[in-house]
Amino acid sequence: MQHPLSIPVSRRQTLATLGAGGASLAIAGPAAALQTGPESDAQKLLDSVADNLLARSPEGATSLGIDTGARAKMRGELGDRSAAGVRALADTLKADLARVRAFDRTGLDHATRTSLAVVESAYDVALAGFALPYGDVAIGGWRNTPYVVIQNVGAYLDVPKFLDSDHPVKSSADAEAYLSRLNAFPGVLDGETARLKAAGGQGLIAPAFLIDKAIKQMEATVADAKAGGSMVESLVRRTGEAKIAGDWSARSAKIVEGPVAAALERQLAELKAQRPKATMDAGMWARPGGDEWYAWGLRASTTTRMTPDEIHAMGREELAELHGRMDPILGKLGYTQGSVGDRMNALARDPKYKFPDNDQGRAEIVAYIQTWLGKIRAELPRAFRTLVKGNVEVKRLPLAEEPGAPAAYGGAGSIDGSVPGKFWINLRTTELHSKYSLPDLAMHEAIPGHVWQGEYANRMPLIRTMLAFNAYSEGWALYAEQLADELGLYDDFEVGRLGYLQSLAFRACRLVVDTGLHAKRWTREQGVDFFVKENGSNPLEVASEVDRYCSWAGQACGYKVGHSEIVRQRGLAQAALGAKYDLRDFDKVVVEGGNVPLDVLAQNVAAYVAGAKA
Repeated sequence: MQHPLSIPVSRRQTLATLGAGGASLAIAGPAAALQTGPESDAQKLLDSVADNLLARSPEGATSLGIDTGARAKMRGELGDRSAAGVRALADTLKADLARVRAFDRTGLDHATRTSLAVVESAYDVALAGFALPYGDVAIGGWRNTPYVVIQNVGAYLDVPKFLDSDHPVKSSADAEAYLSRLNAFPGVLDGETARLKAAGGQGLIAPAFLIDKAIKQMEATVADAKAGGSMVESLVRRTGEAKIAGDWSARSAKIVEGPVAAALERQLAELKAQRPKATMDAGMWARPGGDEWYAWGLRASTTTRMTPDEIHAMGREELAELHGRMDPILGKLGYTQGSVGDRMNALARDPKYKFPDNDQGRAEIVAYIQTWLGKIRAELPRAFRTLVKGNVEVKRLPLAEEPGAPAAYGGAGSIDGSVPGKFWINLRTTELHSKYSLPDLAMHEAIPGHVWQGEYANRMPLIRTMLAFNAYSEGWALYAEQLADELGLYDDFEVGRLGYLQSLAFRACRLVVDTGLHAKRWTREQGVDFFVKENGSNPLEVASEVDRYCSWAGQACGYKVGHSEIVRQRGLAQAALGAKYDLRDFDKVVVEGGNVPLDVLAQNVAAYVAGAKA
């Protein structure tokens, strides 16, 4: 088996909350420790499961802000991405899944039963992934991939960004822990390289265009490391800011320019060795056991058993419906000729919606995002019973990551709030963004999307903070976009509503393109062309998007499947409750009921409806 450690460095996949039912939900917290009887025993089991998973993810402990006290040692460690480390992780999951399944649920409340169901679902799906002959498995996460190292996967990307953004440097001990992690970095890289080579030996070679992109990025990372570069600069800058005495520059440079650079070069050499064996075939259909891997990838991403054909058809149907809503708005704006895609392409060329493609334009983008986040904050009391802070920092992606990264992504910060949530924005060119698309993007990635939902998750028992489901996480973020429109943010900015609808249509396109690439033998070019022609999407953005679908097979399908199910459940609640229905109650159930598989979401909503009727 070739699998890396789960829980990648990004915080995006740690969004979760405790399940609950009924019209009035309370967020569970430390009081759970005071319970006695079955609830107390269940909480002890859940805490034990969390501790066991966390022991395999020291980076996760740091990102959550809980690498203190008994876990302080984790601050100087990195997860084991070698084959042995992955086997140990799978063994941990297998043992803990057995404990959860054996636990007597008699007498437990709805919230605790939901938490046990969430662990059972996440671990069952992950173990099915570990049983496959190759690939990365993100436990309760979103970044499942057949490839150990590629343009958007691997420690060469994860670790430097993690050290700079999540690893704290507030004391001499923190700085020493940073050096300890730098010392561990070559071993992590070599563990991946061995697995990369083993997968290649099984005939699993990534598409040539992905390898080319990864080689270019890794060459830049190697050059940076040989010069000390960003990993040294981050430590020197922050020890300087905190006035921490020590020769941090020389000590870190010795590690980075020596063992780290050498390990990066070994990984680069393996990628280059695989390149002559690579083809331009984009999808999993062309890989050994690819159909089986893709079926699992879709299951993990959507938390359903939908087939590629079903998902493909759903995408085409929803795309047509959304274009029907976009058509009259385009007409009002004076765009009357050609398909919706043609007219959205024309709209994208309008200079009044563009930013200057320079550092001034980049600064304008960040300021524009902040303006729209301020607008949505003012409206949120109309949609939520309980408000979290929405602690978010808008940050540019690291330059080395930008070529292979999507336009943006985001997630919540640490549990204690000391590390803010991040809205990572790709600014390699301002052409990626427009004034009508950025407001919607801010709602999705930050508030009330990923960052917002993640703050509810951070109030939950630890295992629920760590586990998430792609269909829920991304479905919620799309629902957050919808809430912004429903709360009136675009009433005096109709082109912004068009941007929102194009975003939903974009996710419908994803259903078509992802299944097209991996099950219907589409080429990369077919995938890009579908977005551009059908939806008027930015070709610069969708080229990286399609590459991402090639490396994270199935992940892109979770968004619209999850969103459509949340909206369907809302319709059921409205129909059942009539005058008793309140948007704030429904949203409370969904966001505080937790990051769950879609069938558990349906159970939570059903419990809320039954309680509200009583």
